[in-house]
Amino acid sequence: MTPLRLVVFDMDGTLIDSQDFIVEAMSRAFTAMGRPVPARPEILSIVGLSLPQAVARLAPDMDARAVEEGAALYKSSFIALREERGGEANAAMYPGARAALERLHPRDEVFLGVATGKARRGLDHAFRAHDIGHFFHTCQTADDHPSKPHPSMLLTALMETGVEPDDAVMIGDTSFDIEMGRAAGFRTIGVSWGYHPVSALRAAGADLVIDTFDALDAALNTFWEKAA
Repeated sequence: MTPLRLVVFDMDGTLIDSQDFIVEAMSRAFTAMGRPVPARPEILSIVGLSLPQAVARLAPDMDARAVEEGAALYKSSFIALREERGGEANAAMYPGARAALERLHPRDEVFLGVATGKARRGLDHAFRAHDIGHFFHTCQTADDHPSKPHPSMLLTALMETGVEPDDAVMIGDTSFDIEMGRAAGFRTIGVSWGYHPVSALRAAGADLVIDTFDALDAALNTFWEKAA
């Protein structure tokens, strides 16, 4: 009998390309605080972390109160951008992302999940904007868990689906995704089109790195055939 499988995706930088909105919202937040705006690569380097951790990493001299203020300003800036420009509705899905979900979703033995540094509100916006919420059986957000790379999101996904860690795979574009997956006992697949360089994914311990979603099925089969 084929065991149950779990495939968990990161959202920003893996399924959708929201980098312009993230960079603009963080830039507005730092400007509102009267602080120098971090460079674009610096901002993209913290994508995937929960918001307070992201702000603290960008400005390590901030005290806890200033970090809280920065996180609140980022949230309000992102909401404003959503009103101005459509937010997630204008953050395109990466080529092949929908097709990959459509291939995996009908498989009875495969559960799909999301583990994201987004808040639930942001994830719901992304789901509605791209009509992809129905693909996922388990969805974990920053509202309910410690920041990546803590494994809490993935451990909860295992509990909700009943899948064993050996049969689970985490797919993401940042070292935080890979470290989280390894901490939870998952196999890990890095994607080269996101916000961290391939060298960082490999250094974090990614089992495989793929360059397109067309390569995902073969990558998953590499794990599942070995387990069979």
